Amino acid sequence: MFDEKTIEQLNYYVYMLIDPLENKPFYVGKGLENRVFNHLNCALAELDLINAKYDKIREINKRGLTVGHIIVRHGLKEFEAYQIEAALIDSLTYCGLLLTNKVSGHNSIEKGLMTCDEIKRIYRAELLDKIDNGCILININKKYKRGKGAVNIYEATKETWTIDKKKLPNIKYVLSEYKGLIVEVFMVNEWYEKERGYLPNAKKKDEKKIGYGFNGEIAPNEIRSKYLNKSIAHTKKKGAASAIRYNL
Repeated sequence: MFDEKTIEQLNYYVYMLIDPLENKPFYVGKGLENRVFNHLNCALAELDLINAKYDKIREINKRGLTVGHIIVRHGLKEFEAYQIEAALIDSLTYCGLLLTNKVSGHNSIEKGLMTCDEIKRIYRAELLDKIDNGCILININKKYKRGKGAVNIYEATKETWTIDKKKLPNIKYVLSEYKGLIVEVFMVNEWYEKERGYLPNAKKKDEKKIGYGFNGEIAPNEIRSKYLNKSIAHTKKKGAASAIRYNL
């Protein structure tokens, strides 16, 4: 624990909890005073409180080891601590570390890790008011991890979706939308069926839901240039949950 004299000088700080067996961080946080040590105390004192961070701490303790505590930066103002915490979470996650943080850092959606193309989309985006016939717009917010590039956009877009089978022959192009921006445009070569697993409210036992995916490629430039890096944020209704929008 920090003594009072140390606490007076610390101000806000950013810290990492370290797994001593692998010497790798498993949690990133910001804190004041003795916040960095409180996780250990809570994990061992409140055994009914379950989450990934506390489970990891208990696992380390059972091995007879001690959780490591690293102060990354200290003497910070609160907004500075938020920014450093978010940058660390984004960077370590991108590098493949499985952190136990429940959420991304402060403002990670608006200001977080992005490719250069994603930066350009945000600051150069023109408004898109019309989508031509034969196009479908698919929202990939839940499936795409920002900063992973074009291949991951395709993988996040291609399957598996609930689409009216009768409409499939008329869908020639798929527009991938992420956070209100068109991030890629694909030409559909073929559609295929794929099971989406069991429905919780299925009327029949073991009833499965059929969805659809597509095999395709990046659309020709004359089509792609109409939509790529354009914004549709102004057309989205607040609270709208559907991932699919048609213009057939």
